[in-house]
Amino acid sequence: MSDATNMLVDGEWRTGVRRDTGDSGEFERTETSFRDWIDGSVPEPGADPVDNPEFPAEPDRYHVYICRACPWAHRVAMTRALKGLDDVISLSLTQPERYDEGWEFSEEQPDPLYGADYLREIYTRADDEYTGRVTVPVLWDKQRETVVNNESEEIMRMLDTAFDDLGNGVDLYPEGSREAVDDLIDDIYPRINNGVYRAGFASTQAAYDEAVDELFAALDEYDDLLADRRYLAGDRLTEADVAMFATLIRFDHVYHTHFRCNRRGIHEYDTLWEYTKDIYQTPGIERTVNVDHITRHYYKSHESLNPKRIVPTGPDIDFAESHDRDRLDGGPPAELAADVTAE
Repeated sequence: MSDATNMLVDGEWRTGVRRDTGDSGEFERTETSFRDWIDGSVPEPGADPVDNPEFPAEPDRYHVYICRACPWAHRVAMTRALKGLDDVISLSLTQPERYDEGWEFSEEQPDPLYGADYLREIYTRADDEYTGRVTVPVLWDKQRETVVNNESEEIMRMLDTAFDDLGNGVDLYPEGSREAVDDLIDDIYPRINNGVYRAGFASTQAAYDEAVDELFAALDEYDDLLADRRYLAGDRLTEADVAMFATLIRFDHVYHTHFRCNRRGIHEYDTLWEYTKDIYQTPGIERTVNVDHITRHYYKSHESLNPKRIVPTGPDIDFAESHDRDRLDGGPPAELAADVTAE
């Protein structure tokens, strides 16, 4: 990935048509395009449930397209697993590598709905004159044959709040903590989730220095916060933890080296490392993590950062080793104790 982007323009695939960095070298992420909501979703604290009969919360109606490598798609995959929606919302994968043709399917990982070769075909099936980037995750309505939403935070919220009657009862956006959860997500996103990208794709020293300073200041703050708190919002797992974990699980394998965020690895933090292992060992989470896909995607897809596309073999760290978080109040949702589902 260079500072040029491959995208659809009026339904036609174009390469190198726009830039992802500003005039001062800062990485600028483009907003997503499809923003409908499932009926019954609660987008924010105090909001009434969304009234949208065009997209009712029904079993076997929706499909999620993801890539295991993508942190934004991973947030949705984790929410689906934690909510027990495997049999309610189907899921399929693209290949981890993304080259000039964009996200693609393969014989090993085919498109189960239409036999498409590329994810862009799903976008143009929804809108044959679509202009914009082709991103994961995608929440697809199999009945209306259209994209409901391709914004990860909103899909995560929909799965968490609109499908309660169809899942296992896990609540990642609990009453009484919703404002705190949203504040945490809003803080984590620019400084950590997107902060690693701001560092990795900065095109000037000044832009890189600013991004790295903000990133590690935030990591230091959360290392302190979590020293006496099991989860970000207190003693129960929430969407904020899902959002944070998607970056932490990738940090030492790709962001530390590939994005030059190498002041410190997560496994070198006293608290963040224990917290990362704790979330990883939460029932349902491990099966959503594919470190091989993660490393293959970043090191092979971003030619401007890694022209030889050589994939490192390390670091050798174990997310399954014991952690010390059980000493703190709280723990994984009780509904997850019997999670034995395998994708």
